[in-house]
Parts: sequence; C-alpha cells; structure tokens
Amino acid sequence: MKNIVVFISGGGSNLQAIIDAVESGQIKANIIAVVSNKADAYGLVRAKNASIKTIVVEASKGMSREQYDQKLLASVDPLGAELIVLSGFMRILTPNFVNHFKHKMINIHPSLLPAYKGLHTHKRAIENNEKYHGSSVHFVTPELDDGPVVLQAKVPVLKNDDAESLAKRVLIQEHIIYPKVIQWFCESRLCFKKAQLFLDGKKLIEPKIITSNIN
Repeated sequence: MKNIVVFISGGGSNLQAIIDAVESGQIKANIIAVVSNKADAYGLVRAKNASIKTIVVEASKGMSREQYDQKLLASVDPLGAELIVLSGFMRILTPNFVNHFKHKMINIHPSLLPAYKGLHTHKRAIENNEKYHGSSVHFVTPELDDGPVVLQAKVPVLKNDDAESLAKRVLIQEHIIYPKVIQWFCESRLCFKKAQLFLDGKKLIEPKIITSNIN
C-alpha cells in the first residue's frame, strides 16, 4: 500500500474520484494527506468527509515562489509520500521542489499534450477548430505541462460546443483516467528505470489513449 498526497486549490472533483477509487479498492493506496494553498478550497471538505488529514499552506504577502515552495516542502516532506498527485493545484512549482520529488509527482492537464499547454485550453481548442480535445496525465518536470505523458482521453469537439460544455465532457474522462494511472503506479506497473518510463515491463514510448464517444 503506497502512501500518496494530493495537492489541490479548488473544488476537488478529481480528488473525489481518487478518494472513491481508493475506497472501492481500485487504487490500493493510502491518501495520507490533502494539501491546499487555499484555506477555502472545497476539496478540503471532501478530504475531511473521508477522514483524510488536511494541510493548508498559504502564501504570505510578498513571499517569493522559492520561499513558498520551501514552506510547502517543510510541510509535505515529513509525510513520506511515495507519490504526489497534483489535482488542480494552481501554482507553478519551482525546479527545486519538482526535482525533490523526481519521478514521484504526476499531474492532469486538460489538453492532449503537447498541444495547449497553460490555461484556457478548451477555448483555444474550439477557436482552432480542433476535431478532438481531451486530457493528459503526465509526470511533472520543471518545464510547465511537460514530462512523460502516460495516458490521454480524447473527446470529440462538437459543433455547438463552447468552453464550458467541452470542459464538462473532458472532466468526466479525467475522473476515469487519473485514478487509472495512480492505480498503475501504486501496483508498481508504472515506474522509471534509468530515467525511462515503463508500463507493465515495456518502455512507454507513446502515451496510452482512450477515445470517448460521449457526445
């Protein structure tokens, strides 16, 4: 049973999907803490409802990114997490922090990486007349929205889609693929060997892809 820590900033719907997967036995792990940079994040309520330890690490006025990450590390490192799960954590982490958890930190991003790094991904996909959009689970590196991609969910972009409707359908798929990747990691099916990512004993050269038919 691996120990995982989930970082959030907001509502925590992906956090809830992870909690549900742990409670159902899909993910064989202990969520030892949920960490938020915002004290009013609803995800903290979800964690407390599941009897999970919560930690709030807020940035003080004038605090630099480096200073914040030192404060964050001081709160998280003693927990002994074997996997850090970024679930809507709305801060860009410094290279020192990321490298401290090298190969032990994953993120979910609402696009088919490497396309549409950064914000407003759904709006940008619609404006560019993409046929498919989606979400990607990837290991975190110091570069923004970079790192090896493990699993993606492709979602059709419909003619009448706006950013909100597309985001809702992408989120449904996020709730499927994020627990699945965490499950693979916790079962030691997903791991790094000499800086190369392996899944079920084979090098993962290209991400696995799930295509949704939800309209």
